[in-house]
Amino acid sequence: MSGSGEFMKDEERYKITSNEYADLMIEYNGDINLFNNLANTTVNIIDNQFATVHAPLANITPSSIYKFGFISVPNCYQLMSSPGFELSGFQSSDFELSGFQIPGINRNSNVSNYGVSGQGVLVGFVDTGIDYKNDVFKYLNNTSKILSIWDQTIDSETNYPKDLYYGTEFGQDQINQALNSENPLSVVPSMDDNGHGTMLAGITAGFNNADYGFKGVAPDAELVIVKLKPAKQYLKDFYFIPKGAICYQENDIMFGVKYLLQFAKNLNRPIAICLGLGSAQGAHAGRSILGGYFSSVGKAVGTSVVVSAGNEGNRGHHYYNELSSTIKQDTIELNVGVNESGFSMELWANSPHTFSVDIIAPTGESIAQIAVALGQTRTIQLSYEDTTIFVDSQIKRLVTGDQLILFRFQNPMAGVWKLEINGNGDLPMTFHIWLPTSEFITKGTYFLNPNPFTTITSPGNIEEPITVTAYNQENQNLYLNASKGFTALNKPKPDIAAPGVNIYCPTIDNKFAISTGTGMAAAHITGVAAMLFEWGIIKGNHISMSSLEVKRMLILSAQRDPTITYPNPYWGYGILDVYTLFDYIRNELI
Repeated sequence: MSGSGEFMKDEERYKITSNEYADLMIEYNGDINLFNNLANTTVNIIDNQFATVHAPLANITPSSIYKFGFISVPNCYQLMSSPGFELSGFQSSDFELSGFQIPGINRNSNVSNYGVSGQGVLVGFVDTGIDYKNDVFKYLNNTSKILSIWDQTIDSETNYPKDLYYGTEFGQDQINQALNSENPLSVVPSMDDNGHGTMLAGITAGFNNADYGFKGVAPDAELVIVKLKPAKQYLKDFYFIPKGAICYQENDIMFGVKYLLQFAKNLNRPIAICLGLGSAQGAHAGRSILGGYFSSVGKAVGTSVVVSAGNEGNRGHHYYNELSSTIKQDTIELNVGVNESGFSMELWANSPHTFSVDIIAPTGESIAQIAVALGQTRTIQLSYEDTTIFVDSQIKRLVTGDQLILFRFQNPMAGVWKLEINGNGDLPMTFHIWLPTSEFITKGTYFLNPNPFTTITSPGNIEEPITVTAYNQENQNLYLNASKGFTALNKPKPDIAAPGVNIYCPTIDNKFAISTGTGMAAAHITGVAAMLFEWGIIKGNHISMSSLEVKRMLILSAQRDPTITYPNPYWGYGILDVYTLFDYIRNELI
């Protein structure tokens, strides 16, 4: 089609992974005519609402991005748990056992007494992959409980999933063949190089390992795995993502979830999906492209979406203030570390008023004033000694209708930078500023007067998914770095707290490790969701269950402190309590 967007064909597949092509995420709502004016592009459809457009990087200009808004540029996501430290020479009794870390559950008494263990239910992960050779994922006859692995990083001419056009799909038969081979990786070369995906999958659905005293939450659930490809280099360069940082992009996550949904639909089985990833980009109002996608997914019968709340609550990466008709100015101090090579920063201001920003260098010199008028978009490039600052501002075509100013600092001078915010208008004016998540910025870069709230990472600030924060099951304290609610629209998040500190779990090379983070907590809740689906859908007690219904059950049965008001920006609606949950079910109280 001359002068219009071509739809994906086999010969166009290379654009999905090529660094010569940029990815734009488009909400087209079924109107394919929207692509008619996109010359030299290829369109890859996600569903009847969203698509990814692959365009030559050389053709991408500020005006082409502004055509669809900054929301079209994929956000960057990081892992929401530490990779863990391996254990050797230890006694399993030294640690709380994963799958037994929930109130009311101990080593001698578990929820299998209620007749549910995830049997007949799928659990899906979009993450770093899985070590399929680990014993916790194998039956006693050395066959795998993993039904499929879609590895986005391994190119294949023919073995990519239908309508997805990239990566390689490995079925259960191939995995079983690999397990019975002298060299498994010669048959199924998919690996988890980091261990994060293996740990989450093990917590949710790992089999009993008597030697290590381990058992997953829903050991009879079966696994479907997506290994994400790394974000494209041009995108990491744009946001100054540090070299070596594990970074994934939004559209690959969406295609990963699409794959899980298709797989479950083909088998006509319920699926609990776990996403242990997060991003600090966006307005934190649940209105990103991924947010819109998850909103529809979370309402589907037989699908539960569980996401981590994030680990940004104590990092100093968020600033908030409200200006009034009499106090219209605020000065923000941002400390930039000595080893910082570059970072991005987003200022989101509420409509209808606009803000201007004065940038003051650590030397005290005022180097720029950024003024924005309604409906305008522009890019300003500033150079100060060795520092270059790119400032992109936009109001129109933002999902929220609010003002966005994106700052990108390249080779920033170390020291305390100041931003003087000036409001224009006679109504109260609120604004937020977010720095990137912790892996995408050095520890030395932070606000001197940060606000720990509204730090739930995307997609945890969306209403429909189950957003999970982490607490320490040993002392009942919230995880120090757990992100805190509510959303920028003051919607309650997180939803619930689960164990996420010093979690004992399987990792790569058939070993075990200790890991911490809200990703660990999300994996626990995913296992519980699988058990609820077994009770409700597989056993026929509640065949219309969705993520919203699973969330309702978790909230009703949660442990709550009578001295705390709920919903709570720290704890959500309380702490997961599986015994109370299944007691309610048994007594038909839910």
